[in-house]
Amino acid sequence: MDIRFADCSVRFGDKTALHPLTLTLTERRIGIIGLNGSGKTTFARLINGLVKPSGGHVLVGGLDTVADEKRVFGKAGFIFQNPQHQLIMPIVEEDIAFGLKNRGLKTTEITERTATILARFGISHLARRRVHELSGGETQLVAMASVLVTEPDILILDEPTNQLDLKNRALVASTIESLEQQVLVISHDLSLVEDFERVLLFDGGRLVADGTPGEVIARYRELAAC
Repeated sequence: MDIRFADCSVRFGDKTALHPLTLTLTERRIGIIGLNGSGKTTFARLINGLVKPSGGHVLVGGLDTVADEKRVFGKAGFIFQNPQHQLIMPIVEEDIAFGLKNRGLKTTEITERTATILARFGISHLARRRVHELSGGETQLVAMASVLVTEPDILILDEPTNQLDLKNRALVASTIESLEQQVLVISHDLSLVEDFERVLLFDGGRLVADGTPGEVIARYRELAAC
C-alpha cells in the first residue's frame, strides 16, 4: 500500500506540529521514532485521518485522507498508546464484534469472524473475559484483534510495548511480525524496530533521518545525547 505525503504540514494554532513533508511509504514494516513532542504521533495520525493536514495532502492507496475520509478510515486501523481506552464494550468478544456490527454484517458472519480472530491471536480463552480484568499484554492483543477483525490494509500502533513486562513485550512483538498488514509502529522501544525495513526519525516537527534501522537509530542516539 502506497502512503504518500505531498508537501503536508500541520499547525495547531500558532504552533507548527509538522513542517512541510513530502515522502512515500511502501515498506511492510516502518518504525517511527523521536523524542516526546517531536511530531511522530501527529505524522502517524495523518495516515488514517485522525489529524487533518493544514497544508498539502496525504494519500493512502490513492485516496485523499480529507476528501475520502470514510474510505481511508476503513483502510488504516490505529491502536492508541493506552489501548484500554479504545475497548468500549465490557466483554472481549463483544468488543471485537462491535466494529463488525457497525458495518452491518450478518450475525453469523460476525460470530465466525470474531471466533477466527480470537483463535488467530491465541486468545480464544479470553472471549468471555471482562476487558477491565485483562493484563497489559492481553489488552494490547485484544485491541489489535478488535481493529484487525475489520480487515484494514494498514495497522498503526502507538507505543505498543509501553509498560509491558518482558514476556508480554515479546508476545506483542512476535504478533506484530506475524501480521499480513503493512504496519507502522511509533515507539521508544528501539529494539522493537531494529529489524524493520525502514525507520523515520522526527525532531521538532521535522523528519531529520529516514533510512535503515541501524543508521537512523544511531542518529537518534546522537540527537538524544545533545
